[in-house]
Amino acid sequence: MQIPFFQVDAFTNQPFKGNPAAVCLLESMPDDQQLQHIAAENNLAETAFILPLAAGYQLRWFTPVAEVSLCGHATLASAHVLWESGRVPAAAPITFHTLSGPLTAIRQDSRITLNFPARGNEPVVLPANLQQLFGNDYVHAAYSFDRYIVELSSGEAVAAFKPDRELLGDVLCVVTGKAAPDSAYDFVSRFFAVPIGVDEDPVTGSAHCSLAPYWAERLQKNNFLAYQASARGGELQVVLDNERVFLSGEAVTIINGTFHL
Repeated sequence: MQIPFFQVDAFTNQPFKGNPAAVCLLESMPDDQQLQHIAAENNLAETAFILPLAAGYQLRWFTPVAEVSLCGHATLASAHVLWESGRVPAAAPITFHTLSGPLTAIRQDSRITLNFPARGNEPVVLPANLQQLFGNDYVHAAYSFDRYIVELSSGEAVAAFKPDRELLGDVLCVVTGKAAPDSAYDFVSRFFAVPIGVDEDPVTGSAHCSLAPYWAERLQKNNFLAYQASARGGELQVVLDNERVFLSGEAVTIINGTFHL
């Protein structure tokens, strides 16, 4: 079996920035163990597997250690590959059938917009490990779907935050803060996903499905320019529309080849 493979930097227009994702184009779906082996071989935050269907594409996402239910950057990378390779006409929308339901992607010039589910949040008392990590140096804590949101005093504090892998070892955690008044951005974030094999994710679409409702309440707006302050960095245009979040960004292919299995 030969599987066409692409590595794409997502949520950026520059190589070696944004979040790298692997994209594998399938003719049939291998078993889960084979998919996990491929993802572990790639050793990226996410590997996307795309299978053509009668209407749209099946899309699954794997970290090096687990399948996940939602991934923004690997979806953006998948749409980018389908358009760039000519498998889908440039003006045609794409529907992906996923564990989070149907997700659509549209393209306008070089920018791709994803239609994702919004994830609400509730105030929460942090568990002991996060209390130890943050102490009293946070503004607010919430829980959204499967992850904690911890708001720090500023975007600068988010960029300067020093994670502790041991204390983050059993939770998914978004650290966020309001951007400086003179910044082009509305808010800044970082995402840590140690339990699923990703110590720090460079740019995380699914985190912004939670951050959009969170910041909409605080900033009294629903259209944001967001920056994820990882070492690679990435920029997202984020729009909250009722129960949906629209995530927009660019992507760059940096590797293509073939898996021989």
